[in-house]
Amino acid sequence: MFPIPQASLEPNTYAYETVPLVKPTGFREYDARWLFGSEINLMGVQALGIGLGTLIHERGIRPDIVVGHDFRAYSASIKQALANGLMAAGIRVHDIGLALSPMAYFAQFALDIPCVAMVTASHNDNGWTGVKMGVNRPMTFGPDEMSRLKDIVLRGAGQARQGGAYHYVENFPDIYIRDLTDRARLTHPIKAVVACGNGTAGAFAPRILEALGVEVVPLDTALDHSFPKYNPNPEDLEMLHAMRDAVRHSGADVGLGFDGDGDRCGVVDDTGEEIFADKVGVLLARDLSAIYPSATFVVDVKSTGLFVTDPVLRANGVTADYWKTGHSYMKRRVNETGALVGFEKSGHYFFNAPIGRGYDDGLVSAIAILDMLDRNPGRKLSALKDALPKTWSSPTMSPHCADEVKYGVVDAVVKHFEQMASGGGRIDGQAIRDLVTVNGVRVTVEDGSWGLVRASSNKPELVVVVESPVSEARMRDMFRVVDGVLRRHPEVGAYNQSL
Repeated sequence: MFPIPQASLEPNTYAYETVPLVKPTGFREYDARWLFGSEINLMGVQALGIGLGTLIHERGIRPDIVVGHDFRAYSASIKQALANGLMAAGIRVHDIGLALSPMAYFAQFALDIPCVAMVTASHNDNGWTGVKMGVNRPMTFGPDEMSRLKDIVLRGAGQARQGGAYHYVENFPDIYIRDLTDRARLTHPIKAVVACGNGTAGAFAPRILEALGVEVVPLDTALDHSFPKYNPNPEDLEMLHAMRDAVRHSGADVGLGFDGDGDRCGVVDDTGEEIFADKVGVLLARDLSAIYPSATFVVDVKSTGLFVTDPVLRANGVTADYWKTGHSYMKRRVNETGALVGFEKSGHYFFNAPIGRGYDDGLVSAIAILDMLDRNPGRKLSALKDALPKTWSSPTMSPHCADEVKYGVVDAVVKHFEQMASGGGRIDGQAIRDLVTVNGVRVTVEDGSWGLVRASSNKPELVVVVESPVSEARMRDMFRVVDGVLRRHPEVGAYNQSL
């Protein structure tokens, strides 16, 4: 019913305008990401919509889907091409317009619609596009669904059906905002820098937090899809440093930063010091486990070891379940285990009932942080942070590695450390205490210092994180060891940021 997609096409040609372009590597572990123009064209996006619609029918799911798009120059046109494909496959499309990813997930509940397709490149640089998809709320696609979708799309196996329709949902953001703000206001004054990197969250975050009683200091909240200051990614030091400066200048109690599609929240404290998201997770776990004793928290493998060793969490009977990195994996694990919250070092937090609905929402995360501060009126965020046992942690560091080879490199690194561990090998004179290989490899030595290597799920990169409970020097030692193993592989390139 539609031309079979091609893996590469020359732009500015007849073929480019008449044949779908879909590079196979864009189908990733749990969502889809392409460079728009060079890796996918609008006909390719339409083919993706036909394939997704075919998969929905194949699974026997009611053929209704929520679609939305983030704030980029090309996202609306991509969403329309996707909707055209979905309608051709017999799907009824409910378009909520410009939206945050969690707003689209919320729409599945608020509008009683089973499926979602959110057009977003999340925190990726301009030029990237992608789609976050799900057919079983609150979860999104995992490897099985992505593999089947890839097969349908690339083989041109999408099926045309009658019954497709389009409905624009007017003023849907008001419903989302009302859901988050229909609650008691904060009881104590809190001043917060709200940073949005000129991304989508700027249209919603200040309004929501002000409605809860927060004194908002806006930082780059005006929408500008050129992202003139920095890419909206609160895991990157450039954005965190801008938040730091704004907190110090304004005397704010906290800085809250949101990524391009609003499903993550980054934090700096009242002194302007960045708190990596896994440490914020420990603070929230302390706060929530006092209210919900013996709670289970799912934690991704990039996160601090404090979820296991922190004496407050141990006293509160907390169970920490370390799991695969990635919003789809974490969401699914939180749902399956009934955990109270899932915490990911990237800043994706998954609040289950009674706090949330199990999906990642940066505004829900920000509100949880504000509630924590409201419950501790005599203590600054910096004091709460300083009460944690001291560890030295790296930011998430990502050396370039092509999609076609990155998993092979990680397999080799896993094998290297497995052989070291089984052979009694030592790292800087210390025995290997344990290996976690559920997602790449996390190697921990006797003194608790650890290093992680895994493949990025959505970019041509590896992911490296190191931490030590002993000293900054030991953290740097672990980085030297991990990087030394990576440098044996010429396919691994330069880091986006490093120690």
